[in-house]
Amino acid sequence: MDYFIVFITTAAGLYFHGWLYLRIKRWMDRDLALSLAGSDPDKRTYMLERLGEARKAKIKRRYLQPWLENAALAYRAD
Repeated sequence: MDYFIVFITTAAGLYFHGWLYLRIKRWMDRDLALSLAGSDPDKRTYMLERLGEARKAKIKRRYLQPWLENAALAYRAD
């Protein structure tokens, strides 16, 4: 019974740490996109859409910042 409790506790802890790691990674990516957008609400929406596009295209994290910077430069306010 003791081994079962240790196993369940360890599994839950590992799951939680994995979940937390992914959440923090997503928050950092979102913060990067919003920081490149500045205070313009339309550009913020645009950059969040580009972030979603980058996630669908499975852009690696080391290439994400230059990719988002290029997207920010390509933005045109109408």
